[in-house]
Amino acid sequence: MENPKQIFSQIYDNHIDKIYRFIFLKVNSQEVAQDLCSETFLRVWKCFKDNKNIDNPNAFLYQIARNLITDYYREKGRTQTVSIDYAPIIDPNQDLEKKTFQDSDLEMVKANLADLKQDYQEMIIWHYIDDFSVPEIAKMIDKKEGTVRVNLHRALKALKNKIEES
Repeated sequence: MENPKQIFSQIYDNHIDKIYRFIFLKVNSQEVAQDLCSETFLRVWKCFKDNKNIDNPNAFLYQIARNLITDYYREKGRTQTVSIDYAPIIDPNQDLEKKTFQDSDLEMVKANLADLKQDYQEMIIWHYIDDFSVPEIAKMIDKKEGTVRVNLHRALKALKNKIEES
């Protein structure tokens, strides 16, 4: 069996980019996102050091990140905003025409995503940006797959309505 350092190292390598991007999209600040991302992995490491069993590292990481984001906004007393200006969402190897089309669509999505409720924002980010499947999201938030599908559909419909209104 692998030692805790090796397991943690694998988890870190596999999740650092997604956790950072998730936090960044929620806090709209590179510095704050870096701090919260570091704190997320520090807390996971502490659990590993204490020999705590983590059945679902993916869900555990996102739950810690969500809690830290909530604490951050509670401390600051600010309204939560979402920005994806610096998030590496678009593949740089795409052709220019396709990239331009996606950029214009991304601007519309970006402008309206912040107006959605937090659960909807998270589902859209997880499914369409981080490429998590419905079963993976369901496992992360401890909900039934059908519930996640319905909420994801509602989130997209709400986003579509916001875009059409703008």
